Amino acid sequence: MKNSFSFHHSTLVILFLFGLMSCGKSTKDFRLEGKFKNINQGEFYIYDLETGRKDTIGLNDGQFTYTIPMADTTVLTLLFPNYSEMPVFVEPGASVKMEGDVSHLKETKVTGSEDNELMTAFRIETAELTPPKVIKKAESFILEHPQSPISFYLLRRYFLQSVEVDYQRAYQLCSKLLKARPSYLPLIQLHKRLATLSAYKEGGTLPHFSAIDTKGKPVSDSLMSSKVNVIAVWASWNQDSQSVLRKLKQLQKEHPQELSIISVSMDVSADEGDRMMRYDSIQWPNICDGMLWDSPVITKLGISFVPDNIVVNQKRKIVGRSLRSEQLREKIESLLKE
Repeated sequence: MKNSFSFHHSTLVILFLFGLMSCGKSTKDFRLEGKFKNINQGEFYIYDLETGRKDTIGLNDGQFTYTIPMADTTVLTLLFPNYSEMPVFVEPGASVKMEGDVSHLKETKVTGSEDNELMTAFRIETAELTPPKVIKKAESFILEHPQSPISFYLLRRYFLQSVEVDYQRAYQLCSKLLKARPSYLPLIQLHKRLATLSAYKEGGTLPHFSAIDTKGKPVSDSLMSSKVNVIAVWASWNQDSQSVLRKLKQLQKEHPQELSIISVSMDVSADEGDRMMRYDSIQWPNICDGMLWDSPVITKLGISFVPDNIVVNQKRKIVGRSLRSEQLREKIESLLKE
């Protein structure tokens, strides 16, 4: 393996999931140090999904250091070029170290706190297991440690980002976590979204919603009146979701009268998403109110992760939900042929 990655091929996207800078709480710096073999130079994006904070840090000689003031416990998730994840559990004033080899990412060790070392042990223990067995292990951990921030991460990672989401089971597990941590706001918000998902799952009816798109025009569910309709949730920091938009653009180009699309951007600023959409000549309505998970549209539709999607037929019936890219394409093409 080469000792340097180009920016295009080696970008590490760090998502600060669920971070809330609570009013009235003192902040202390959190320090993250990383060291990886078989990589020399590169740049990392740092994204805070709750507050919209986005930074760039550099990787030099395979090492990086990042410091940020924190007021509460949260989770950092490193997304590598192959879309594998590496969570880091953050506490104000803590210092965490990460050490690994880019050719063996599953063996990366994260040390400096009990949560990070426990998560490292879970990751290494499940590295060679089949997906069903990993999910079973994750469920056991959640039930045994409902108060742990690791359980919240495992719930999202293995029960909401799977190929086939069991929203009823996810809601049950989320309820157990909420009982153990009743004042944790991100958990409260997720619980509400999962309750909505239970009501508007596949086979249900699309809920009514309205918003203003990034061009200042009104957007509502009334636009979902074509033979096939798609609501696509994406973000400028998520390459997978951008790829979905490009595939949808191609399908709409082939079926302009039969396929309608509305996208919802999970960016704090509409400008970031609009630049990408203009570059790709995407013209459909794009909603971005900058409220992230507090967005009325996100709450109404029960969105809980990025990317996400809802497929609706002409009668407002939900015929597909949270489909992977290839599944989404196959579903749309199948419906268009009916």
